[in-house]
Amino acid sequence: MNIYFLDRTNEVTNHHQQLLKRLGQYVATLENIPHDAEVSVSFVTNEDIQQLNRTYRQQNRPTDVISFAFEDSVEGDLKIEGQDLDLPRVLGDIVISIDQAKEQATQYNHSFERELGFLFVHGLLHLLGYDHMNKEDERKMFKRQEEILGECNLERS
Repeated sequence: MNIYFLDRTNEVTNHHQQLLKRLGQYVATLENIPHDAEVSVSFVTNEDIQQLNRTYRQQNRPTDVISFAFEDSVEGDLKIEGQDLDLPRVLGDIVISIDQAKEQATQYNHSFERELGFLFVHGLLHLLGYDHMNKEDERKMFKRQEEILGECNLERS
């Protein structure tokens, strides 16, 4: 899986990006994601993510992560001609607030790396169709997240 990063905060190091790439490759293996699939990850401030949250989710507050899945279909969507072409599978975009990640790492008393990894995996699972709109789906999604983070030595302390 190809993961593209855009850091609007200038706070995400190469080490952090490599960590997320390893997590992404692990998830890709577990979830049978094609090798040529693509995901973009943007690191933003609370102000930036609040604007996205207000525009797309009608919630005028910062949040920690937002995912925009390209493969979600909504009633009334038009089918894109040529979908059977041999093109990479574009899963979508993940937007992570670095401000929120720092705050939550402190709040939950674990490392910034663990929180960043959690937010990335959470966003990626959303792109793959996982959700937490009801208790059963939430249980499945959070169990999968913890399995992934545990296998990558990013469990909660």
